[in-house]
Amino acid sequence: MDKVRFGIIGLGNQGTFYTRDIFVAGKVENGYITALCDINPAKIENIKTICKDESVKYFTDYKEMLDSGLCDAVLVEVPHYQHPEMVIECLKRGINVICEKPAGVYTKQVKEMNEVAKKSKAKFGMMFNQRTNCLYRKMKEMIADGAIGEIQRVTWIITDWFRTQKYYDSGSWRATWKGEGGGVLFNQCPHQLDLIQWVVGELPTSVNSYCHYGKWHDIEVEDDVTTYLEYKNGATGVFITTTGETPGTNRFEVCGTKGKLVCEGGKLLYYKSAYDAKERIANCETGFLGHKYEIIEVETDGENRQHEGIINNFANALLGKEPFFVDGVEGINGVELMNAMELSGWKGGAKVSIPVDEDEYLKILNEHIAVSRYKEVDDSAVANTSGTFGSK
Repeated sequence: MDKVRFGIIGLGNQGTFYTRDIFVAGKVENGYITALCDINPAKIENIKTICKDESVKYFTDYKEMLDSGLCDAVLVEVPHYQHPEMVIECLKRGINVICEKPAGVYTKQVKEMNEVAKKSKAKFGMMFNQRTNCLYRKMKEMIADGAIGEIQRVTWIITDWFRTQKYYDSGSWRATWKGEGGGVLFNQCPHQLDLIQWVVGELPTSVNSYCHYGKWHDIEVEDDVTTYLEYKNGATGVFITTTGETPGTNRFEVCGTKGKLVCEGGKLLYYKSAYDAKERIANCETGFLGHKYEIIEVETDGENRQHEGIINNFANALLGKEPFFVDGVEGINGVELMNAMELSGWKGGAKVSIPVDEDEYLKILNEHIAVSRYKEVDDSAVANTSGTFGSK
């Protein structure tokens, strides 16, 4: 094939964004839309006002779209629980697929999806668009190269997700156990929960998480979380997030024995120590020592192509033009972390090891789903999310 034919399943906020701002805007060099699908006819009518290409076909049944022969690749843009199911149907048919974050709601379903992916000849990608951000890529590179020595502490305060009640009332499924499977951890933070392990190079071994459910909003799920992290080398960390603060903070800091990296405000600062902290602790002959370091604003390649970058890479990789950037099977890592945090929250902050006990997690989740209730709202509405992504 000369160019990749794309289909999109789900024409809500995100599916509409991809259609309007990426494909119709001509930002995919080696790909174009051939098919669009949503179970809601109103959303199909809405997308027709955006996509004027008469050759594009429309479907209300995603399996019919997959069986139509119109798609070389598909973007899955539906509520979280359906991600693995739809990805699996694509992979079984040999159709390449990009899954929206998160990979799923619980590890058991994600593992099933990954097993199918390993047996399929089709490519499987995740929409981890924040991995394209030059700041996070540079952090990962520097940590892997030993620039800050052995990791001592990992801290991410990501509280600039402010949401109103109207946001949560915009969809019947939104912020419910039955519809979304969680709150701020599952909706706003999947990118950070992917990045915190991708940048550092490993998952923590355990968490103690304190989740507040409906603290700031009239919702079932968590909207305020503080989590303590522990790593295999003894390093510790803190992850703090909420949708109830304004103005919020977005500060990602990784400290090591030879310095630290601080990502905040669109800049990456490197606090480069003159010596290794562990060596000084062990060998210094005085009880107090003024630490010598320099602060360097790190240069990057400046590239941050976000969703456009992921889709272009996927198309180019299918055509053999460049290496594949994000392997979809890596989506399990963020789900492991969010499941561990949620499980600890359900257990009052008790320590939860990673990987989680997936049977225990699913049992408690199903108990929450059993009493979960959808809201009475119009699910036909589509919000314009252009420009809301930033460095998050």
